[in-house]
Amino acid sequence: MYSVLNDAGLPELELATLDDDAAMQLLEARAPSLDRTVRDRLLAEAAGNPLALVELPAALSGNSGVPQPLKPWLPIPRRLEQSFLSRASSLPDSTRTVLLIAAADDKDDVTEILRGAELLDGTPFSVDSLTPAIQAGLIELSAHRVRFWHPLIRSAIYNAAAPSRRLAGHAALATALAGHQERRAWHRAAASSGPDDDVALDLEAAASKALQRGAPVAAVEALRQAALLSTPDTHRGRLLLRSAEINFELGDATAARRQLAKARSAKLEGEEQLRHTLWTEALNEDRLFSPERIRAFAAVADQLASSESGGATLVLNALRPLATGCWYGNPSQETRSLVVRTARRFQRMDIDPLVVSIAASANPVAETAWVIDVMARIGPGSVNDPVEQHALGSTLTAVWGFDLGWPYLCAAVDGLRRQGRLGLLGEALASQAWSAIHLGKHRLARSAADEARRLSRETGRSHWGFVADLATAVLAGERGESETASELILAAETELLSIGAQSILGFAQFARGRIAIANNQHNEAFEQLARTLDPSDVTYHPFLGYWGIADLIEAATRTGRDSEARHYLARLDALAEKTTAPYLEAMAAYARPFVAAEDQAEPFYEQALAGRLSHWPLHRARLLLAYGRWLRRQRRNLDARRPLRAAVESFDALGIKAMGADARAALRASGEAVGRPTSDTLDRLTPQELQIAKMAATGLSNREIGARLFISHRTVGQHLHRVFPKLGITSRGQLHLADLGGD
Repeated sequence: MYSVLNDAGLPELELATLDDDAAMQLLEARAPSLDRTVRDRLLAEAAGNPLALVELPAALSGNSGVPQPLKPWLPIPRRLEQSFLSRASSLPDSTRTVLLIAAADDKDDVTEILRGAELLDGTPFSVDSLTPAIQAGLIELSAHRVRFWHPLIRSAIYNAAAPSRRLAGHAALATALAGHQERRAWHRAAASSGPDDDVALDLEAAASKALQRGAPVAAVEALRQAALLSTPDTHRGRLLLRSAEINFELGDATAARRQLAKARSAKLEGEEQLRHTLWTEALNEDRLFSPERIRAFAAVADQLASSESGGATLVLNALRPLATGCWYGNPSQETRSLVVRTARRFQRMDIDPLVVSIAASANPVAETAWVIDVMARIGPGSVNDPVEQHALGSTLTAVWGFDLGWPYLCAAVDGLRRQGRLGLLGEALASQAWSAIHLGKHRLARSAADEARRLSRETGRSHWGFVADLATAVLAGERGESETASELILAAETELLSIGAQSILGFAQFARGRIAIANNQHNEAFEQLARTLDPSDVTYHPFLGYWGIADLIEAATRTGRDSEARHYLARLDALAEKTTAPYLEAMAAYARPFVAAEDQAEPFYEQALAGRLSHWPLHRARLLLAYGRWLRRQRRNLDARRPLRAAVESFDALGIKAMGADARAALRASGEAVGRPTSDTLDRLTPQELQIAKMAATGLSNREIGARLFISHRTVGQHLHRVFPKLGITSRGQLHLADLGGD
């Protein structure tokens, strides 16, 4: 269109396609409260087009429906629709038929589209039918693929068709897709004008197929749509119930409760009613844990297990949230024991991973020794299901087995990522981040925490995002970024209180204490960490409190609280002996030199450094520093240099700045020249940049990396272009030469 501006000689600015980050920012600015499913649909449909990102949310705001995940069209503003349709109005009828089928199809294969058009109109179609649309600038044809030039053109074409014509188009595509069960079921559903139990059964079969290929998210959506198409007195309740169970497996308890509430109004009988009661009891947030609640659960479980094949698995899965609640809460010992006894009644095999997981979470003190023994016998390679891998990895974390649980968590993260289980992946990454902190894998901890925060908030499971933020706070505080750490802790604590997640506040308290220790604020460290082991304090946590008990003992001895130090060491020794947890044994070994008399401490230093601390590099580095200082106090400067030198190297590798400076000062005071710490190139990379660089170094393409991280290949490329100069290289072919860290 001509404008007087065309000849004005003004500079032109071409607005290019936005990358994923910019597109997300624009969409959130225009529509900050979108459901994640809707938001992802809009981002995919807009494909970075700024106009689409502005107009589509506005169109949705006045639309009562929500775009279905497997449908490729969205409502658009009337003025844009008319603009696009004006180009299509003069096209031949045959071309408009092909365009409608292309708009309705969830794929872009030209052969499939032409076959659908033939079935719709009952006449043969050829590629020539597309030529007028190509000439009108509506589509392009490349490598047998039909692509609309603008993401909104598809929606305009589809929305402009008469409803009966759209239904007929989907029916034609369903017929054309006779060999593709899942896609055929979806097009049959789109062709339905009302409830249809046959189509609902097709969608249920499609859900089963999706589960078999490891796509539970697609299965949930198929079951949800099937429930909408089922008549109230037939399959609707069963479908909603199954959807709730899969949502729970995905880690989305909120969605599971929502589906259970809908199922309550449908017709449920016999086993289905028992299953509904069982899950309602398991996911009930409003009732306190009590022996009566567990007994009620067990009574329903007994009925279900005796009447349904596979009932034991169902019961154990439903017990998992109760067991997790026991770990985070503070129920009576009777309640803890009842949960474990109930689980063992439904044990499916000699060593049942679900029973192991439930026992560890529900009653750690009593069950840890058994859990560690069992897990040592079965080994990580014997479990292939990522959900079970996650359960076992989290289980071992719950019983202080961070080193034993590490391979399970790593395998779970990989498996959940492949299956697209984003809710559970966020939770697994948060657990992985905390385990990595304990194991001294700080770079991996940063990366895992960063991704956990993003995924948890995208999937509506914000509490896991705050748990990840607290891990990030520990890492920042230990690097000397105290202000950043304090802001993260305060924000997480505030939000956790606002959503009623007081049981997670122990993470915040541990973070404060750990950061204080790293920055030589021993009085602050004692006051913060002591709260987690005080039953009268709101942050009390009988298990998480022992994460920092060695730090607490050290802080006590450095602030003149020797009797408190002996008290806490006695508690730690008793728990370590009862549980045989390697972490607790190592922490007891770490703490003994601090409590010992000054002239009797050396054997305790030597014993701890000889083996107990091999899996815990930060505590080993700290004890090397303490030992070197002790040797200097004994006027053994020459002997002190070796542990102090090792401490300097360890703190530098871990990025613990304040303690690294202390170790350098002590080494210099012993008479040895010591250089300044060198800056770590990898610290210049963001967690996501480091993650992408590591994946690219293994030979993965941008598309493969994007698929694993749930970002676009364009965003991957943009990250890599920022990474290369930071690493001093010019291409991805040189990544294998760069030191990207061992964890």
